Order: sequence, then C-alpha cells, then structure tokens
Amino acid sequence: MAPGVPIDVLVIGSGAAGLAAAVSAERAGARVAVATKTTLQANNSSKAQGGIQAPLGADDSPDLHAEDVMRSSHDTADPELVEVLTSEAPGAIAWLEELGCGFTRENGGYRLARCGGASRKRLLQVGDRTGHAITKALREGLEAGAATVSAHHRLTSLAQSAAGWRATFETPDGADELDAATVVLASGGRCFAEAATRGELSTNHPNATGETTRIALDAGAAARDLDALQYHPNGGAWPATMQGYSIPETTRAYGAVLLNAEGEEFTDSLGPRDVVSRAIFDEVEAGRGVETEDGRPAVWLDTTRIAEDDAEVSLPYMLRRYRGAGIDPLAEAILTYPVLHYQNGGLVIDAHAETTLEGLYACGEIAGGTHGRNRMMGNSLLECVVFGRRAGKAAAEKARA
Repeated sequence: MAPGVPIDVLVIGSGAAGLAAAVSAERAGARVAVATKTTLQANNSSKAQGGIQAPLGADDSPDLHAEDVMRSSHDTADPELVEVLTSEAPGAIAWLEELGCGFTRENGGYRLARCGGASRKRLLQVGDRTGHAITKALREGLEAGAATVSAHHRLTSLAQSAAGWRATFETPDGADELDAATVVLASGGRCFAEAATRGELSTNHPNATGETTRIALDAGAAARDLDALQYHPNGGAWPATMQGYSIPETTRAYGAVLLNAEGEEFTDSLGPRDVVSRAIFDEVEAGRGVETEDGRPAVWLDTTRIAEDDAEVSLPYMLRRYRGAGIDPLAEAILTYPVLHYQNGGLVIDAHAETTLEGLYACGEIAGGTHGRNRMMGNSLLECVVFGRRAGKAAAEKARA
C-alpha cells in the first residue's frame, strides 16, 4: 500500500487472529495495515503446541463440538458465538490448508486426538508445533499481499475520528498516528503481566501485557469475564529450564496420566482444564504433592505410558526439549504444576466480531464470550482463525460501504 493511501482496516496484533483478520480483509478488497508491538513473528499463537479443534471425524459434528464447549464453560459461553465457532471450524481448516498449513495425517485422513473436555477425537496437529505452522502459513499469506506492516508500534490510545478511528502508537522514533475507517484489535491477553504481578510462572510471550484491552475500555467498549484467567494444567515444574513451558495436553490425549506422590491417579486426566488444574492444586494442598529440587510444588505426569510411535509423531518438540535437559519422558515421569496461561474473558463482540463500538472489532484472546469462563484446549487457535476471518471480512465491508 503506497504512503498516503487511506487505510480501510487497521489490524493491531500479529498473532493468528490478527494475521487471519488481515488476510481476510485484504481478500475482501480492503486496504490493510497491520501494527504490531514488536515484530510480526512475536506472539503467543506461535507458541501454541497442542493443536486446533474441528469436528471432522465420522462420529463427530459441529453440534457435538458445541455441546462440549458449553459443558466445559459451565454454560457461561455465548451460544451464538459457540455455534459460529464450531460450524465454521471445518471451513477454517480448509482455508489454512489452502494457505499452506499441512496437518498431520494417517490412514488416508487427519490424525485426530481427543483433548480434555472433548467427547470425540477432533484435535488436528502439526506435530507439537501447531501454532507455529498456522502462524507461518498466515504470515506468508499476509506477505504475499499488499498490506503494510508497522513493527515496533505499541498502542497507547484509540479514539473515534472523522475518518473512523485514530490509533496512537509509541515507537522507537517517537509517537505515530494511524487513521483508519475500521480497526481490528487482535493483540491477545495479559497473562504474562499478570503472572509477573502475582510472582508466578506463565506460558505467555512477554508481549502479553493486556494494555490494548484497557485502551478499548477507556474508549467505551464493553467487556465480560475479565477476571476469568485460565491455568494450563501441565506447566513444566522441573528441571528449571522447563519451568513455564506448557507441556502439550496431547501427552494426556496419548495416554499420560497425572499421579500424586504415592503414584496414585487422583483425577480424570482428560477432564476440562479448570477441573484438572483444581485437582492438582487440591492434591498438593492435601500434602500428596511432590516438591521439586528448588522447592516448588508439583505432581507427576506419567509420560511413560505414551507409545513411542505416538510421541515421535505428535510430541517431537517436547521430547527434544526434555531430552536436551537430561530427562527422557518416555522412560521416566516428569514433574508438572499448573501455570498461568490464558485470558478467558475479554471485549464483548457479536457474531461478526464487532465490539459494542461501531467500526471497532476484536478477535482472538482479547475477545470474550466464545469460551465463557473456561476454554477447551484447541479452541483458541480455532477462535483466532474463525473470528479473525469474520472480523477482517466485516471490517472490510464496513470500510468499503
């Protein structure tokens, strides 16, 4: 896009949601700009390992997927948003494949796993680097178009203007302002900053500090469930180099179970995230946990029950990480403890990802409602793609109307 050309859609954030929105908006005919806090590659989505859900199995359906989402959210999710999420999941997978993301396959179809809270096998994977593969495909799709990218632009304010919206940024060279007909907020949650405040570990990228949510609230946008932060049940607890690492939940999908100090199973290892995390906290508080060498609480994740063939196909990165630290997860159990991971709540959006402010859209972790107060594994990447596409298309149509 040439300098001075008006911006139709300004996307703030460069994770899976922001990239999907930008690609979708440009395909809808919009002039697109992307602003990102540091670099285009720096985001939480790229760190996502486990996979992306879609009801593609012969015994599955969008309705069953939706039922699992509502049950895992304890009926706090927005049913309209859930229906959009699950009904458009198969199309989202096809779109990602069109962009070049190749999901792991076996026996002529997708390799599907059952994740926590799910009643069917519906988790697609690219080994255990699914988020990396998805964001790479989306980024290449963006770079193949004409969108402009403003790196090292930290949002400081957002206000309605004659053109639509004006965004002000802090950059290494001072302040910068961008005017656009519409804006898509896709800059994620706040769990890195929240963990630092609490003195806890987090799986999040250091960019996950949450200021965009505050700026949107200051502009008048409504929010929901902002207090509902999620713990990943299986954070790495030891060795020290693995602390804060999110052990893929597919470990449990492929047979690993949680054990206390006595070697006893104490919970359904494939339960919803909040239930499993609470069970671990309770077990430790009851004195049946394990202490790491540096005095941190933990329980055992018995990964020796995972078949080697499954691990080599679906958990290669985890194996490399632990073996590099001197532990073979297929030969010995590993220590784990919940770690701060995800902001369940966020800005209120409608089915087209528009917030309560006209022309301002939100998608991905910054938006609330799709997961209610407890998200299922694998639905975050799906939400990014489904609602990123919707936000980009809707923002483009409004800007070009």
